[in-house]
Amino acid sequence: MLSSINSKIHHFRLRHSLLLSHLQFLLYYHTAPRRNPPNATSPPIKTQSKPDLFTAPAPAPTHFNCSDFQPDTVLETLSCYANDWKLALEFFNWAETQTGYQHTTQTLNRIIDILGKFFEFDAAWKLIERMSKNPWSSPDHTTFRILFKRYVSAHLVEEAIEIFGRLDEYNLRDETSLSNLIDALCEYKHVVEAEELCFKNKNGDNVDGNVFGFSVESTKIHNMILRGWFKMKWWSKCREFWEAMDKRGVTKDLFSYSIYMDIQCKSGKPWKAVKLYKEMKKKGIRLDVVAYNTVIRAIGISEGADVAVSLYKEMIELGCEPNVVTFNTILKLLCQNGRYREAHQLLDLMPKKGCEPDVITYHSFFTCLEKPKEILKMFDRMVESGVQPRMDTYVMLMRKFGRWGFLRPVIDVWKKMEENGSSPDESAYNALIDVLLQKSLVDVARKYDEEMLSKGLSAKPRAELQKKTDDEVSQNVRSYTTGARSR
Repeated sequence: MLSSINSKIHHFRLRHSLLLSHLQFLLYYHTAPRRNPPNATSPPIKTQSKPDLFTAPAPAPTHFNCSDFQPDTVLETLSCYANDWKLALEFFNWAETQTGYQHTTQTLNRIIDILGKFFEFDAAWKLIERMSKNPWSSPDHTTFRILFKRYVSAHLVEEAIEIFGRLDEYNLRDETSLSNLIDALCEYKHVVEAEELCFKNKNGDNVDGNVFGFSVESTKIHNMILRGWFKMKWWSKCREFWEAMDKRGVTKDLFSYSIYMDIQCKSGKPWKAVKLYKEMKKKGIRLDVVAYNTVIRAIGISEGADVAVSLYKEMIELGCEPNVVTFNTILKLLCQNGRYREAHQLLDLMPKKGCEPDVITYHSFFTCLEKPKEILKMFDRMVESGVQPRMDTYVMLMRKFGRWGFLRPVIDVWKKMEENGSSPDESAYNALIDVLLQKSLVDVARKYDEEMLSKGLSAKPRAELQKKTDDEVSQNVRSYTTGARSR
């Protein structure tokens, strides 16, 4: 655990040198016993000497006050516990009760998001009620956007709609909140409900485009629903809704075309995306970098990476500056075609063009490389450059190594995840357990299965683990029966 915190502090040091004075409490909190967090008066716990973190480190503090905390630091720490709501809440309460730190709207929103992720809605509402009584940390649109998304992700659609009806209590019942509600419905694939809410009444008849007294005839609302059908990959509904926008007289803007070009590209019709691109140019719609990125991907798939590079050059000539997604799109095309030397050259070029590589940049390499050593070497380069892996990065690598039948690289990735201070989520545990069972390490797999259950995460039902449990029950029954007969 100490190495995990050392790594995290080193990462913070690179990005926020001003936070160094506020990071000692992180070290102390993480290395102190879990059930006995430090308080403002208790003496320091005696432990064995540990390696220095810096050339001349300050001793771990024996007490804390609110000046030791910064909102960014608290947010970073809560994010470390995003997959363990009990520990996140424990830290949240400890920071306030033991130091006098006043939580901000941002830190309260973060803990509400974590609680909602695990369906702890009662606890989340208690915090919202507390926020409403404090003018310095009042709930805002972000608070209820988080609630909408967490309720809808739990398929509590009616409850999410009812929450919108309660927003008068917080002076937040407006078009922004309605947009957030519709966006949440579309984000989590409840697009049918979103479309019915906007354009149908209880009898299924078309309505006049007003919901709760707010207009839903805007291009923005239609774009949300179009994107929702896109996320569901319901291509026929995408086409139907695109045509319905014309019938309703909705003006299609740059974002409408960008979404529909993406739809055509992802549905296996990149040439139609290119056709839409030409249509936009005829209409005089000035493309932004997002639209160009979509067209570059579409034309790269349909006509090859070289044509995509030509369009990239055209984009620059027209005064549209590329962003990291532009480079990632071209880099992915190169990797998919096995042109790794050119991909590495582009990776080296990105910082010179003012676009630092991000985690998606490296995902392109991880997806296409075929040797564990090459992948782990690229992973180390990513971390050393200051790019922090996401949880799906670890999961992707563990699953890939597992498909190849390798165990050692999977364990290496798991250890790197712990060293980088990341708390494994449900997908990470399941990926590790699958590989362990593949190697017949049933007892070790059971250990991680029990660990994830203790954190409130859902484990996949596995016949191997269930069989062992059933055998143990049968053995206990036989032992009990034999003992009873002997008596």
